[in-house]
Amino acid sequence: MNNKIVVHFATGKIMKGETSDFFPNKQFFHLCEQSGGDLLQVDVQSLKAGFFVESFEGNSSSREDFSVERKGFGKKIRVQYKDGEVQYGYTQGYTPDRPGFFVTPCDPNSNNQRIFIVTNSTALVKFV
Repeated sequence: MNNKIVVHFATGKIMKGETSDFFPNKQFFHLCEQSGGDLLQVDVQSLKAGFFVESFEGNSSSREDFSVERKGFGKKIRVQYKDGEVQYGYTQGYTPDRPGFFVTPCDPNSNNQRIFIVTNSTALVKFV
């Protein structure tokens, strides 16, 4: 099964495509680029985060509601990336010694289904 993913590299570069072999415990996965269909091998540690999305278009006028309380998704978390961006969501698997962790958005209407955050790209992670 192919997953739509938007990858944000630590360098600031963003790419969109599909993957069928992303696993949080693997160092690499393959990205079939949306623009051109090139198949690239991506080193997970070169990323800031990978956003698994419903659609590549999203809805730029939509603002995520971070105040939504959701049950069954783990603990609510606030992640500040090294570039200053802040992400809120829920996680069941954050520990600072792991290379990365998944976050589920607070807003059930988010275009993001889940986000894989690379621990090295974070400045501050705290439960809220």
